[in-house]
Amino acid sequence: MSENHRPTPAQELAGYLRSYIQEMGLGNEDPGVVIDRYHTPDIEWHNDGIRLDRDRLIAHARPARKNAIALDVEVHDALVAGDRVAARYTLHSTMRKGRRLSNEIYLFGKLAPDGRLRRIYSTTRDMADRASDGTQK
Repeated sequence: MSENHRPTPAQELAGYLRSYIQEMGLGNEDPGVVIDRYHTPDIEWHNDGIRLDRDRLIAHARPARKNAIALDVEVHDALVAGDRVAARYTLHSTMRKGRRLSNEIYLFGKLAPDGRLRRIYSTTRDMADRASDGTQK
């Protein structure tokens, strides 16, 4: 995905997932600018029962940027229907001390008229990193 083409969630949900996660987790741009590019100012992201607003999403970016050295998003399913979106994807993270994490994420959302996300409901499932010991847990 080129830096010049940053799709809104309505335009290309899979592209949004890849771009947003890379920009928030590894980017140098102010996290508030990144959030505003893809989400409305009144964004509510409910993840595993925890409500995150714009300020909490910005705060969440700081430790991610400090600890993550690589992020890979594997999009399995992505659907946009009217003002609703749904996706299933796996986020693979490599941390500074070599620890590798994998999380399968199920995301459902509601779009604003301009194509940005207004509400997100997601749940995550921690997956054992199969590459680390060759087994599935």
